[in-house]
Amino acid sequence: MHRSGFACFVGRPNAGKSTLTNALVGSKIAITSSKPQTTRHAIRGIVHRQDAQLIIVDTPGLHRPRTLLGQRLNDVVRSTWSEVDVVGFCVPADETIGPGDRFIAGELAKVARRTPVLGIVTKTDLVAGERVAEQLVALQEVMEFADLVPVSAVDGFQVDKLADLLVARLPEGPQLYPDGDLTDEPEQTLVAELIREAALEGVRDELPHSIAVTIEEMHPRQGRDDLVDIYAHLYVERPSQKGIVLGHRGARLKEVGAKARRHIEALLGSRVYLDLHVKVAKDWQRDPKQLRKLGF
Repeated sequence: MHRSGFACFVGRPNAGKSTLTNALVGSKIAITSSKPQTTRHAIRGIVHRQDAQLIIVDTPGLHRPRTLLGQRLNDVVRSTWSEVDVVGFCVPADETIGPGDRFIAGELAKVARRTPVLGIVTKTDLVAGERVAEQLVALQEVMEFADLVPVSAVDGFQVDKLADLLVARLPEGPQLYPDGDLTDEPEQTLVAELIREAALEGVRDELPHSIAVTIEEMHPRQGRDDLVDIYAHLYVERPSQKGIVLGHRGARLKEVGAKARRHIEALLGSRVYLDLHVKVAKDWQRDPKQLRKLGF
């Protein structure tokens, strides 16, 4: 008997959803950063097993929106929940359960009648065993879960157990994707995300998330099958931010480019020439026209 279907992880920004997706899929497909609010697209990871195919939809963290971008991200989350077979609600072991988590639980309760919701305590590697136990008890009081499980994506603790619990709740059915596929996102989307991740790592505290990336062109270089040319624009909201991303004499942008290029080469399995330019798109997070242009 073979099962196949969709699961998604939800939780506050930075609850460990992307890292968990990567641990289950075994490859870096959802971007992870120490900054909240880094995932913007519902990136799917595909877990292939003998008995099942589990497709993970990675949603942005649900939060109380303050901008139009925030609102659109929340809409993505809700429409995703209504389409999956099972939902995993992630709460980190090292943070107390707060109003943000209760807000999400309240929203989840609406789908829980139709869709099983698992409670997942993430990042168990950061705390002692008794703290994990306390967190499981606290999580249990937030809503009625189909099951509760503590995991650590970092040291692999119970990742397989979580996969089993998710698979058990999928409908019977054939494979939905060919063997070997890890994601159905177009490569350009993944490339843009990898560039954005590298840029965010470089500017940790100065630009929380006013960075967007567009791929202007991406194609194999003429006459060479071992080299891909990528031309990308990195958008910030204000001229002062442009200086931050460029760094002294462009040094920081160079670092971002070098780091992104390594990840992109691993993703594409090819050498890459990356041309990065920083542009200012004034207050893009609040402007519907710019949001559309930047792919939201």
